[in-house]
Amino acid sequence: MFQPKSWVVEKEKLKVRSFKFYIHLFTHGILVLLFLWNFNFWLLTLLIVFLHGIIDAIKLYFQSEKNKLSWFFIDQALHITSIFVLWVLFFEPELKIDALHADKSIWIYSAAIIFITFVSGIIMQVLMSGWAKVLNEKNDDSLINAGKVIGILERIFVFIFVVTDNWDGIGFLLAAKSVFRFGDLKESKDRKLTEYILIGTLISFGLALASGMLVLKLLEY
Repeated sequence: MFQPKSWVVEKEKLKVRSFKFYIHLFTHGILVLLFLWNFNFWLLTLLIVFLHGIIDAIKLYFQSEKNKLSWFFIDQALHITSIFVLWVLFFEPELKIDALHADKSIWIYSAAIIFITFVSGIIMQVLMSGWAKVLNEKNDDSLINAGKVIGILERIFVFIFVVTDNWDGIGFLLAAKSVFRFGDLKESKDRKLTEYILIGTLISFGLALASGMLVLKLLEY
């Protein structure tokens, strides 16, 4: 949320020589201290910032246009893992959500809102970056593997709706697909754009659906 796109571009260009790289780490450290609200955790904060910087540096030097998607998820997984490990080492917690020093619903809803507003947009941008590049091509071919991806997403969502007894959601999917496919048949030259929009819609809808289901599940405990 606090890292502008221009910072990311500069970091990818200059790597650790970018001043924005260190501003990002400093901002990260300040936010950690604000969240912990206890200066006695200065060592924990330094370790989090240090590991964050190491992970970011590794990604900057090893990612390329071809493997950018893979490194995005590797980077996020390493960040979450490092925070989890430090949490266990410093607090030796009982692994239950009741350990939070506030009403758990506040943290759950806050995390969910941040995820579906800011984080989901970044995830969608990364996932669909490969297809976005070919939208301006003049040929009338389909997007690579677009039909396969649409089918997989459809089946996953239908399965989720069925097992959670939300049959109305299936109607939403059928309506959405019908609208886009009508445009596909009417304007065959826009097939790529139609598939691109449909995939984006399904991914966005799926992220929001998964977030909502997870929130409801967490609130049960």
